[in-house]
Amino acid sequence: MAGTGVAASTIQSPGSFKNPKLQAVIDVDIDKNGKMKYILLKIHDPDKDREFKHVVRGYTRFEYHSDIYNDAAPNIEARELDCEIVGGGRLQHDHSKKSIHIYGYSQAYGRADHRITAALLQRKFHEYENITWSNDGY
Repeated sequence: MAGTGVAASTIQSPGSFKNPKLQAVIDVDIDKNGKMKYILLKIHDPDKDREFKHVVRGYTRFEYHSDIYNDAAPNIEARELDCEIVGGGRLQHDHSKKSIHIYGYSQAYGRADHRITAALLQRKFHEYENITWSNDGY
């Protein structure tokens, strides 16, 4: 299964969150270029557990998906929010070509829903014409 961009309307817009703690967490933080592992996190306020949002974190400097989580979680938890990994995968990001390909999975956390990741990336990189995803590969 593969896809090209996903309508950003399939995920909540940043302004739709009532909880200011959720609004304050950026949706996407990935390296500008390169092949990297990424994780999809689900974050929520434990005092208001009905509202949640997904965020993407991906960096070339980490070897394992758990390293990304160990880097991201303290920053989120410092805002008195809970976070959990809902899956992982890989990104191939080429800023000069305005292209991102999402694929693969995490051996430790399973496959992220690449459709959600693609929608978040499309919203962040709205000028990109080539954001694609595939469930193939590792």
